[in-house]
Amino acid sequence: MDDTVDRPRSAFSRRSLIAAGTAGLAVPAIGAGVALTGGTAKAFAGVTKKITIYAEALPGGLFGYGLEPGKATVPGPLLEMYEGDTLEITLVNTTTQRLSIHPHGVDYSTDSDGSPFNDSFNDPGETRTYVWRSREMFAAAGRRFMPGSAGYWHYHDHAMGTDHGTGGVAKGLYGGLIVRRRGDILPDKQFTVVFHDMTINNRMAPNTPMFEANLGQRVEWVAIGHGNLFHTFHLHAHRWVDNRTGMLESVSDPSPTIDNKDLNPGSSFGFQVLAGEGVGPGAWMYHCHVQNHSDTGMSGVFLVRNADGTMPPGAQEAIDRFRGHTHTTTTSKTNDAHGGHG
Repeated sequence: MDDTVDRPRSAFSRRSLIAAGTAGLAVPAIGAGVALTGGTAKAFAGVTKKITIYAEALPGGLFGYGLEPGKATVPGPLLEMYEGDTLEITLVNTTTQRLSIHPHGVDYSTDSDGSPFNDSFNDPGETRTYVWRSREMFAAAGRRFMPGSAGYWHYHDHAMGTDHGTGGVAKGLYGGLIVRRRGDILPDKQFTVVFHDMTINNRMAPNTPMFEANLGQRVEWVAIGHGNLFHTFHLHAHRWVDNRTGMLESVSDPSPTIDNKDLNPGSSFGFQVLAGEGVGPGAWMYHCHVQNHSDTGMSGVFLVRNADGTMPPGAQEAIDRFRGHTHTTTTSKTNDAHGGHG
C-alpha cells in the first residue's frame, strides 16, 4: 500500500493538475505529489475538474480508492482544489460491497452526500458521479465574514457495513482533501497520516509508514482521525502554527506554535514544515501521544536525509532499533479503557 503521495514526476505538473482548464478538462490525478518547488498557488476561478476514482478490494481484507484501475491505496489519493473550484468525481465500485465517497469541508447537494440516508451510494459494480463545490469567504452583515472552504479536510466511505460506513472506514476507504486559497505556498512533498483506532494508515509499528524528505524540503502533513478512540498527533523536533496553514500569517499573528494536537474521529488538520529546520537531518518519530497507544504500535518514522539525499549518521541505526522494538500492550486500566492491543 502506498502511504504518501510523493511519487515520480509525470508529464502533468501540479499547476496543470490543480488549475486544469475552465472547460471542465478531465485529468488523471489531483495533486499526485508532483511538486512545484518554491511556488505559490494560482488557479482560475470556477474551474471544474473531472476525475475517476476506483474503489477496489485489496489483500488482507482491506479496501482502497485509486485513480487508476488496480492502483487503489490506503489511504486513498490526496485530492486538491482551490476555493471556487468544483470536483466532479466518478466513483467506480469494482467490489461486491455497497460503498460511497463522502467529503468534509466542501459543498454538495443531497444526491452527492455519499450516505444511504440520502440514497447516495454505489451498489456493487455501480458507477456514480459525486459533485463537490468550494467557495471563497464572503462579506456578511455586521462587518463579519462567512468562511470559505480552504482547509485540510478528508473524504471517506459512508455506506459499507452500516449506513455510516463503519466497515468501509475500518477497512481503508478514506483519504485527504485539501482546499487551497490562492497564494498558498505549495510543498515539495506531502504525507497523509490517518489515525484509526490503534493503527496508522491501517498499520501498526514497526510496519507503519516511514516518510522521507531531504533537509530543507517543504513538507506538508495532512492528519486525519477515524474510529472510536481519542488521539493526539506529535511530530518530533518540528513545530507548526495552529491555524489554517501551519505558518504565521504576519508578525502579529496570535496563533500558538505547537508540536502536538488532538486528532479525534472525524477531525483533520494540516501544516507545512521545513524538514530538519533548526535541528538537522536524522530519523525523527511521529506518533500518538496517548501513552498506551504509542506503546502498542501507533508510531512511525520521519526520515530527514541530508540535503543531497544521503543517509545522515545514526539514522539507519535508529530505524533498525525502531523495526526491532517490541510494541506490547501496557497493563494499565487506561489501556483497557481505550481498547489497546499488541
